[in-house]
Amino acid sequence: MIPRVAGDAAPRPSRRRHGLGVRLLLAQATVLLAGVFTTAVIAAIVGPPLFREHLHRAGVPANSMEEVHAEEAYIYATVFSVGGALAVSALTALAVGWYISRRLQRSVTEVASAAAEVAQGRYDIRVSPPELGDDFEALASAFNQMASRLQTVEATRRRLFSDLAHEIRTPVSVLEAYFEALEDGVRTLDSTTAAMLRDQTGRLVRFSADLAALAQAEDSSHSMEPALVNIEHVVDKVATASAERYATKGVHLQIYSSDRRPLVMGDFQRLEQVMANLLDNALRHTHADGSVAVTTAVDSDHVEVSVVDTGEGITAEHVPHIFERFYRADAARDRDHGGAGIGLAIAKALVEAHGGTIAARSGGRGQGCTFAVRLPKASSREDSAAAITSASGRGAI
Repeated sequence: MIPRVAGDAAPRPSRRRHGLGVRLLLAQATVLLAGVFTTAVIAAIVGPPLFREHLHRAGVPANSMEEVHAEEAYIYATVFSVGGALAVSALTALAVGWYISRRLQRSVTEVASAAAEVAQGRYDIRVSPPELGDDFEALASAFNQMASRLQTVEATRRRLFSDLAHEIRTPVSVLEAYFEALEDGVRTLDSTTAAMLRDQTGRLVRFSADLAALAQAEDSSHSMEPALVNIEHVVDKVATASAERYATKGVHLQIYSSDRRPLVMGDFQRLEQVMANLLDNALRHTHADGSVAVTTAVDSDHVEVSVVDTGEGITAEHVPHIFERFYRADAARDRDHGGAGIGLAIAKALVEAHGGTIAARSGGRGQGCTFAVRLPKASSREDSAAAITSASGRGAI
């Protein structure tokens, strides 16, 4: 026998707890037993005196044989009628409670099992509708939506790492090949080789800068400095900065202003980045002698800026994915044709950080493309405050 050291706690056997179905059934049985006990007590205490009083009022002598037989008949009738009714009610209630508890237990078990599968990385798991009321339907629907979102996130993560590897592999492979050629004496470090090396290293630098910009854009809600912004001032500034590149390629850039002040609450630099990405994207996919038009419109609640180009266009099946990271609709929009493929993802993140939306429309290949940015219009109170500030010389919109 192994001696037990004083003070050591004896191992306690783990208590097996009942599931939800058993607990519901036990609760139902407890309620039924309480009902049966209460009915029996009331029938035994209250019933006979009341019956006896009515017998006396009807002229039956007290303690007579008639009274005794009548009370016996009342007791038998009460026992059989009330007892039978209670027995049938109890059996029915227990049967219904058992059925409902089984269904509840099955649904809860299914959700728990599915949650365990999701925790193991199986994001394709789904739970069936329990058909137990709106609350359980909402629970099943919320779980399925969560699993679907996790599956999408996982697929996006895998595609992101694949795209990152592809983006880095190409310039690194070129650099490695050139360095090996230099070491073997196949190439010399002339101006052509230096230009190629500089181009590939520049590509890596641009890619890392784009990734940093995307991360900053997706976290921009914590770093923005909101102020009252005239969106046309943003468009004019970006258009002026892009004018030389548009002229070099031979693409006409046209700006159309609104007859109302398009004021929004936002970060001027972030909005400038959105417009710069949209104008760069339009220029990249518009051929020489084409045109890009930027139009600003104001309605009662929103300010909308549309960038319309006459370029390559996008087929319908690719439009819903155009704002995804590294997404390419076709060969004409590959990585050698422009940036790293995250400019539109950056624009979407920044617009949504301002509480707005961005959408793309196209009639198909060769039909051009339209990008529409909708931002909440500044309230009248904010507009009035800005006007007072501007008039007093402390600032301008």
